[in-house]
Amino acid sequence: MALEFPKIEDLHNAALAVNLQRKLDGKTKPLGALGHLESLAHQLGMILGSETPDLHLPQLLVCAADHGMAARGVSAYPSDVTWQMVGNFLAGGAAVSVLARQHSITQTVVDCGVRHDFPAAPGLLNRKIAQGTQDASQGPAMSLAQCEQAVTNGMQIVQDMPGNALLLGEMGIGNTSAAALLLARLADIDVAECAGAGTGLNEEGIARKTAVLREALAANKEACEPLPVLAALGGFEIATLTGAVLTAAHQRRVILVDGFISSSAVMVASKLAPFVLQRCIFAHRSSEQGHARMLREMSATPLFDLGLRLGEGSGAALAWPMLVSACAILRDMASFESAGVSGKSE
Repeated sequence: MALEFPKIEDLHNAALAVNLQRKLDGKTKPLGALGHLESLAHQLGMILGSETPDLHLPQLLVCAADHGMAARGVSAYPSDVTWQMVGNFLAGGAAVSVLARQHSITQTVVDCGVRHDFPAAPGLLNRKIAQGTQDASQGPAMSLAQCEQAVTNGMQIVQDMPGNALLLGEMGIGNTSAAALLLARLADIDVAECAGAGTGLNEEGIARKTAVLREALAANKEACEPLPVLAALGGFEIATLTGAVLTAAHQRRVILVDGFISSSAVMVASKLAPFVLQRCIFAHRSSEQGHARMLREMSATPLFDLGLRLGEGSGAALAWPMLVSACAILRDMASFESAGVSGKSE
């Protein structure tokens, strides 16, 4: 039986869009003076279907998995770092854990396919498909059944989460390679434009990585449709995030996207259900080479560019207060009329 995806409808509501813009234009400020914060507030109002949007109980989903292709030297770090960082997330010591704690964001870590067995721990979900993917340079990273199970896991995890906002995070040594492969195949561009330094490769390392990625594309040349492409070239964590995005979009949650790898999951989800992108806010432009190209492919404008390339969901957690502020401006800022302030002279 084919995997069934949740229905994701067009958010278009002409009356609401007009009312939101009129409300923003009537605030006590020159027209458009809050710049992109105003367009952010407008988008949040459209996603949540309200002229007084309120964000509550934000959920950060950090999906972790290993990649068979890491053995080919596509990362500057050994694959053991994946499971070690999962421990760091759970102990609260990772950058994203610090930021989540600072902003009262609930962090959930999911073992989607880490090459390590973890004891049960608060904040950890075991949804392991296998001990890492296969080497995509030799054939499919996952079977289609494994990929569908990972997507289903992501859909079910979000189904049970409270709140109306989902922040996307990930961990997996080698996963910038998977994201680059997904971009190259789904956007039909040269993988050399997609592959970057990842965890810190030098020029020689990037050249080696690019050569391995070309092998992977050649070994999986039959995969062209979104789900088979995800199975052949992606990772368990990316597939799980893809399912999470689909359910979050169906539930009309705000989806706050981190960097290159999280964006690759959104890209796959948008190929399956284009209206997903209406619910997505892209936190930042990563310094990873392929991310800018991926954002252009989705016609996405990120909120900031701080040269980040950490992943984990760190950029999404940094962006979270901007979303809270945008909602507060729309809800609580006085209008010229309510404040008794004179408007612009004609």
